[in-house]
Amino acid sequence: MPSPRTHGAARDYDALAFQNAPDATLILADRVIVRASLMVETVFGWTPQDLEGQSMQVLYPGQTDFRLVGERARKAMQDHPFYQDERFMRRKNEQIVWMEGRGRTMDQDDPHRLAVWTYRPLDSPVAGGGPLTPTEKRIARYLVNGFTSKEIAKSLDCSPRTVEVHRANMIRKMGVRNSSELVGRLLDAGAG
Repeated sequence: MPSPRTHGAARDYDALAFQNAPDATLILADRVIVRASLMVETVFGWTPQDLEGQSMQVLYPGQTDFRLVGERARKAMQDHPFYQDERFMRRKNEQIVWMEGRGRTMDQDDPHRLAVWTYRPLDSPVAGGGPLTPTEKRIARYLVNGFTSKEIAKSLDCSPRTVEVHRANMIRKMGVRNSSELVGRLLDAGAG
């Protein structure tokens, strides 16, 4: 029996492995998406064809996140070709989700020139100002997506007052002054 490598010469196992990787996988050239695996549709809602040729900025909540995460990754990959972090990213439907990003540069002198990245959604953010409770983490996901206290309460089957108490606790834990700063800090948790 022929080995799988020699059987069916037209079969490209490298391409098959890339396209069917279990995490959303992107090949980037200067932070522009050159190739996207099939899993990007499950993770981000975009088809690979929709993403190919676009700036990575389309997958970030905003320009600041795109810039900060890119600079942090660039600096880290100049020292070591592999990099991993957690950050908020944006799906096609505008939903903001917490993701693990893992990257490898092909050129440590110019890390963004050519790199391979994988993305996997995570359950909740890790805040810099102290551990959030599981309920606070659930509420945080709604806050960064622009939900009001009433909408969050309805989704979580609790009272708006309960949401406000948890929001106040998060404001205290994260050392911010108001809800607007809290959302900013939650978003920066993935870029700080």
